[in-house]
Amino acid sequence: MDRLTLDYTNVLSDAIGPKHGLELADLEALSERSEAALAAVQARRDQDLRWLDLPHQSAVQQDVMDYAASVQGQFENVVVLGIGGSALGNRALHRALSSPFHDIQPPAGMPRLYVLDNVDPDLVGEFLDTVDPKTCLFNVISKSGSTAETMSQFLVLRERLIAALGKEGHRRHMVVTTDAEKGVLRPIVESEGYQSFIVPDGVGGRFSVLSPVGLVSSALIGIDVPGLLAGAADMDERCREAPLMENPALVYAAIQYLMQEKKGNPMSVTFSYSQRLACVGDWYAQLLAESIGKRLSRDGEEVFAGPTPVSAIGVTDQHSQVQLYVEGPHDKWFTLLSVDRPDHTVEIPRAFEEHDALAYLGGRTMNELFAAERDGTRIALTDAKRPNVTVSFPAVTAHHVGQYLYLMELAVAVMGEHYGVDAFDQPGVEAGKVAAYALMGRSGYEERRAEIEKSLSGPRRTV
Repeated sequence: MDRLTLDYTNVLSDAIGPKHGLELADLEALSERSEAALAAVQARRDQDLRWLDLPHQSAVQQDVMDYAASVQGQFENVVVLGIGGSALGNRALHRALSSPFHDIQPPAGMPRLYVLDNVDPDLVGEFLDTVDPKTCLFNVISKSGSTAETMSQFLVLRERLIAALGKEGHRRHMVVTTDAEKGVLRPIVESEGYQSFIVPDGVGGRFSVLSPVGLVSSALIGIDVPGLLAGAADMDERCREAPLMENPALVYAAIQYLMQEKKGNPMSVTFSYSQRLACVGDWYAQLLAESIGKRLSRDGEEVFAGPTPVSAIGVTDQHSQVQLYVEGPHDKWFTLLSVDRPDHTVEIPRAFEEHDALAYLGGRTMNELFAAERDGTRIALTDAKRPNVTVSFPAVTAHHVGQYLYLMELAVAVMGEHYGVDAFDQPGVEAGKVAAYALMGRSGYEERRAEIEKSLSGPRRTV
């Protein structure tokens, strides 16, 4: 079976020296702590961390696949109305497991996928001006049903559909993914008769990609959902009880913690050497930032914890960011995502061989060039004593992507134990939501609105 591998050679002092590199003993010293952290996370598997068991939900998988089959060929476009964890996973799966040009020329019988993850009026307005809602299936994703961005989009698109198709006709153009019982959307689903799927309890937004949040749109556009979940299940089994040095999730979590706490590297760069994996880096950025970026520890102490995630694409960002990475401050560590077997081979023809700058390329392949660029970056980082690990995908398939998603979810959960923070809440996000509710005049937020208006009443400094 093809497995992802995690090569951490270049974070060790043997490769980059003792000032910037870890000793193997540093990792091994975290063995007992790491295994206790894993046990603490796994103990909540059947309680409030049910995302751990998502790869094994065969009945949910079948429901999603049956629904996708029932509407195949009926819609030109699938449109995700969601934000944050309700959007990033969908985009990552689409980018990784569909053709880069899927939305220009979809496979026969398959729709395009749009992810409207912003309420920027120019984005939504251009969509309304460009895309006929009658051609669309709208996938509304909000566990609470109170997400202002998603619900405003829902209200806008629902009205457009009703105007075009009537109250009865619009219903088959809506599918809703929300809480089983609670929240605003569930009674709307019941009263309107929309097809719906459940975001289970114990599955927060950034851990929801392997639930119907990510699976419904994936199945609708032809992604191998069974393969995705099988890969995640394989990683679950691989990491569930294995000791630190045999467990990639524990090793990755320990490296992240030690890179910041012991080596003073607060920035975590995911460098995707695969165009298909570019949005996976964005998905991981949310997972890491919202989970570990916390003002308070679990004991209530102010700690202001958390690494800063950065996403880069190879080779594109060799020409925009690598100068900083190689010669800038020693405040970053790097994860390169590498693919062993690309789907395509592109040969470079021989021409203009009198020019040395072109002659060496002729007769080679872009595969060789891409690998050399990736390896060149890894060598440059290592020579500059910049700690880096490589996650190698045998290929970019649903099975391998499923492995990666689960690996990172589990690693981040364990990081929460190392950092001593609650990896599963997001009070900073909630504070911004409350302020937005107050500014928009939502009932129950009048006092907060008054506080905001008072704070804004003083003189403004502008230039």
